[in-house]
Amino acid sequence: MKILVTGGAGFIGSQVADAFINEGDEVFVLDNLSTGFEKNINPKAKFIKADICDKSLSQLFERERFDVVNHHAAQMDVRRSVADPAFDANTNIIGTINLLQNSVMTDVKKFMFASTGGAVYGEQSYFPADEKHSTSPLSPYGISKLAVEKYLFFYNVQYKLNYTILRYANIYGPRQNPFGEAGVVAIFTSKLLKNEQPIINGSGKQTRDYVFVGDVVKANLLTLNENKSDIYNVGTGKETDVNKLFSELNKVTGKEVTEKHGQAAPGEQMRSVITSEKLFNKFKWKPDTDLYNGLQKTADFFKKNLN
Repeated sequence: MKILVTGGAGFIGSQVADAFINEGDEVFVLDNLSTGFEKNINPKAKFIKADICDKSLSQLFERERFDVVNHHAAQMDVRRSVADPAFDANTNIIGTINLLQNSVMTDVKKFMFASTGGAVYGEQSYFPADEKHSTSPLSPYGISKLAVEKYLFFYNVQYKLNYTILRYANIYGPRQNPFGEAGVVAIFTSKLLKNEQPIINGSGKQTRDYVFVGDVVKANLLTLNENKSDIYNVGTGKETDVNKLFSELNKVTGKEVTEKHGQAAPGEQMRSVITSEKLFNKFKWKPDTDLYNGLQKTADFFKKNLN
């Protein structure tokens, strides 16, 4: 199959692209390198440096006639979305519509979308949340991801474009960017290894469902050939608060840094955990990597690649 992976120079997208290539697919990587790194791109992939908002992408789609678009490119920083909702919407909504229009014009068979299993649900009414939980996002980032899900439904009804939506929990692992505002595992790990003090936002009692990137890649592989449009959570079903996460990172990095707390972040929800029972029932997917081993693999990566 000929697959376009947007955001394929980034943390998750690059590893999804690697997996498709290992399966024998022909992979094109589209990335503007605003947060991704060229070193992450598989040498067997064809790289196009461009933005998902570029109107010139129509030429690429027309020329290559992709079978699948796997869409990971995004503005993914919740705090930036709160500070600049228009930027978030332009990237995540308008940019995706550009891809969708080009997809239907060139007979793309399937559109895979990396959504969010935390931000689209908002403050949960039950735990863990399944795909039927109400969607009440608390940030423009969550709103934009939910909006794209609704557009996918429209494009399916109107143009018969098949889609798979994967609502990710909080993903961590090798290649995560430690220099942004998002990705607490990468940020804390890099600071601990450099003997710098990480700052925990607020009380540190806010919980997340931390899922290892390798398990997320597996979910992309398993759902690639599904011909029925659907939505799946991708998480562990286990809550971990930031204080516990900090303690575990201290262990895997061999440090003994004491907790230091700062101001709570605006737009940050207190609890987030999702169930992937639907994905398990359909594809027998389950997370293979527990939190401690995943953090150990992440720390090992940063020890080798921090510079």
